[in-house]
Amino acid sequence: MVVIRLARTGAKARPFFNIVVVDSRVRRDGKFIERIGFYNPKAAENDEMIRFDTEKYNNWISKGAKPSNTVKRILRQSKKTVN
Repeated sequence: MVVIRLARTGAKARPFFNIVVVDSRVRRDGKFIERIGFYNPKAAENDEMIRFDTEKYNNWISKGAKPSNTVKRILRQSKKTVN
């Protein structure tokens, strides 16, 4: 099954997450199919915290990919339309 989830990058105590499309059997930071955005929880006020490609997200959802609960919550917080 294909899922949309977070892959952690960044340094110790400075997390940065890529929003990726990946096979569910692959480990968290393993090889992914496509990167569709990012989430930076430690962003400064004038920096971008969340960016993702709505068109690619909706395309993968239509193909049967399932977003993780965390991805749903983050995208809902970003005020973008998520089903």
